[in-house]
Formats: sequence, C-alpha cells, structure tokens
Amino acid sequence: MILLTGGLGFIGSHTAAALRDLGADVLLGQRRAGPLAVRVDCTDLDSLRAVGARHQVTGIVHLAAAGLDAGPVLDKLWADTLSLFNVLRVAQEWDVQRVVLASTIGVYAGVPDGVFREDLPLPLASPHAIPAAKKVTEVVAGALDGLPLVCARIGAIWGPLGRTPSPFFGAPQLMHAAVRSGPAPVGLCADDAVDMLYAKDAGRALALLATGAGLRHRTYNVGSGILTTNREVAAAIARVVPGAAAELASGDRPVHAAALDVGRLRADTGFRPRFTLDAAVGDYAAWLRGHER
Repeated sequence: MILLTGGLGFIGSHTAAALRDLGADVLLGQRRAGPLAVRVDCTDLDSLRAVGARHQVTGIVHLAAAGLDAGPVLDKLWADTLSLFNVLRVAQEWDVQRVVLASTIGVYAGVPDGVFREDLPLPLASPHAIPAAKKVTEVVAGALDGLPLVCARIGAIWGPLGRTPSPFFGAPQLMHAAVRSGPAPVGLCADDAVDMLYAKDAGRALALLATGAGLRHRTYNVGSGILTTNREVAAAIARVVPGAAAELASGDRPVHAAALDVGRLRADTGFRPRFTLDAAVGDYAAWLRGHER
C-alpha cells in the first residue's frame, strides 16, 4: 500500500487517480480525515506512526506541504522540514520499498537559461520559501544511502483543482478569465514562458516514479520538456473553447526561462505527456464549467 501525503490536494488528487489506474493500492493521507482520507499530520511523528500501526505501508509519495499562506517564512520552512524528517523516519521504520519526495522547478532559480538538467549545480541561495524547503529535501535525501528515495523536480502544473491565480505563471488565470468571463489578467506578458505540464499528466509521472522498476537516478525532472508562452495558451483557448477569448494585458519584458530536460524520466519510466496544449485546454475548460475551481 502506498501512503500519499497531501492525497486530497491539487497534485495529490491526480497522483492518486494515476496510481489507481496503475493498479496500486493507495492510502490518502490528509491533515483532516474524511470519508476519502485518513488523518495524517506530517508534522506529528505519532500521527504518522499511527497510520503504520493500522496499515501495511510499502511506499510513500510525500506531497504534503505547508501552504503559501501558512504565515511567516520561517514557520513554513519549519513545518516542511519537520514533515520531511518525520516521513523519512517512518519510512525507515516501515522498511518501505520507495519514497518519492516532491521537489520543484524552483530549485533551478539562478541557473543560467538553457535547459534545466538534473545534474546541473544549483545555487545555495533561494529566492522563495518553496525552493528553499525543497533544497533541504534534496540535500537530506542525498545523505541517506539506506533509503530508496526519489526526488521529483515538478514543473508548472495546471488543471483541475489548481490554484487561481497562480503566483508563478499565467495559464490558470487565462483559463479562468476566458471560461468564466472574468476580468482579463493584469500584467501578463504574451511572451512569458514556462515548462507547463497538465495536472493529469503530472499525476501519472509521479505514479510511474512511485511504482516503476529499475529507476537509475535519485532525481527526476517532471515536466513537458518544452516552454509554452502565454501567447500560445491564449491561442489554444481561442481555438478550443467556443466563444471564449483570452486577453493578454500589457506587461513587462518577458521572463526568461528554461525547459526541463525530461530525458531521465522518459528513459526510466516511459513517460510522455498524453495531453497536448489544445487537449489540456479543452479538458480543463469542461471541468471549470462544472466546478467552482
């Protein structure tokens, strides 16, 4: 059984669905218990141990994290780091077969533009609490030879249940504005680009890392491998969504970015995105019409 922390969250929900599609037995862990999830507070070691006392956990996908609105930066870093150590502690105690730890494309901040490869040296400093916490995750993971650990550097994920607006890229704002006739996003430059991956594809990539045999590396980029601009997202919306138009307000100079090299992921798991940009826009638009988020 695979314990999925943050199992009812944005990426967690799609990862759970993908794991089940692969035939895995999944236990959803969430801070608040409910009919679909067991209560797991990753900052509380006893809470995690209680799960292991009731269930035979053979793998962990750790996606739970303190939110962007969790308060002071130090509080977020404390909660995320404490959760990491607790998860690693029970992983040792349960002798699990694999632990997948969520990292982020943000760890590459400060690396020169080009293509982000997993073997590039990373700057020590971080401009944001999220990549700072994820660098801690990767450093700790690299020091634990006795645990089967995988760090997934996740790109810009968008789709059902995602945050709107996103503080990191424009696609979610453009989709909500077009499908729900909201105000045009302010300050988005048409040529801003990021490595975007649709949420259902991201969930499948993480599920493959959790279950695949013969992984040869400890770190994998999880993305599309290409840059997508706001202009391309707006054009796809105009093509796919009847009567919708995505307007791009004038913004500053485009933010230079780099795509994730996904060669490792493709070679070791066979992963390739199933959703083209147009297919993702159509799927997300249909979902938005029937849901609040």
